[in-house]
Amino acid sequence: MAYYARIIAAYVGRGNKQLMNARALTICGVIMLALLAVSPAVVAQQPTKVPRIGYLRAERPPAGDIDAFRQGLREHGYVEGNNIIVEYRWADGNEKKLRSLVAELIRLNVDLIVTSAPAATRAAKEATKAIPIVMVLVADPVAFRFVASLARPGGNITGFAYLLPELSGKRLEVLRDAVPGVSRVAVLWNGANPYKAHDLREVQAVARALSITLHTFPVHGPEEFDDAFSAAVKARVQGLLTLEDPFTIAHRKRITDLALIHSLPAVYAVRPFVDAGGLMSYGPDRADQNRLAATYVDKILRGANPADLPVQQPTRFKLIVNLKTAKAIGLTLPPSIMVRVDQVIQ
Repeated sequence: MAYYARIIAAYVGRGNKQLMNARALTICGVIMLALLAVSPAVVAQQPTKVPRIGYLRAERPPAGDIDAFRQGLREHGYVEGNNIIVEYRWADGNEKKLRSLVAELIRLNVDLIVTSAPAATRAAKEATKAIPIVMVLVADPVAFRFVASLARPGGNITGFAYLLPELSGKRLEVLRDAVPGVSRVAVLWNGANPYKAHDLREVQAVARALSITLHTFPVHGPEEFDDAFSAAVKARVQGLLTLEDPFTIAHRKRITDLALIHSLPAVYAVRPFVDAGGLMSYGPDRADQNRLAATYVDKILRGANPADLPVQQPTRFKLIVNLKTAKAIGLTLPPSIMVRVDQVIQ
């Protein structure tokens, strides 16, 4: 348009002032009308790039996590398959597959990667320093060295912390309140995950304060679950606490089934365990974190630098109880617990 305007100006400028009459104005008008008729077609011929993002996890995600993330995208005007493409990849609990999945996303030229939990975030961080990464459900991003600080991440990673270590001790308190008089508790976790040691220290500190004896059972594969529960029952434990990571979440149905078989009251960190038949969960609202992840996706796609987006900590926590499971194991939850419950599954 500017090019043609210059031509018009030059044409008019070459004529003397007496020739700037109806003829000149008519020619200018014809040219402008032609440009107005052509310009929409010209614009239509310029394709708009549809952003492509990756969604990476170590375990197959519960449906609620994906639904919440999609809801967040819709809230910001994104519709999958229309104005955004999401490439979903997960390793089904096998963290060794994460590197190849990240490499696949990079080959697809994704504009951004959303990661869940430390394993997927670490795999993405090691693979790229250029592609922005939005993490969710990461217990301590600073301790994992994913970010320099929560306020100023400083690299290509930002997102949402999960506070699992701090809440592991709080969940022991919830179990004590749900099972008055409990004095021996089993703690089950992925023994191959070195970062669970931090969670365990938090639980041990609270256990000492509550005069509760802990019996710890690290497992290195699903084939060890049966023996761990048998040993826990032999130790006469009165309750169960799990330290969550992608491995335990991937095998949540087996864990909750064994807790039910052995009539062990158990408290978990995430809701999917309760949906699988677990007694209780207490922790940050997973759906809220996944929904909010879309907020940072939108900001980064619009030009924000992840180094300048502070890592947010959870503000919403939920206590969820499965009353059907409570009845099956012969447990009557005291009123002091029920008044604190955010959601009941019948």
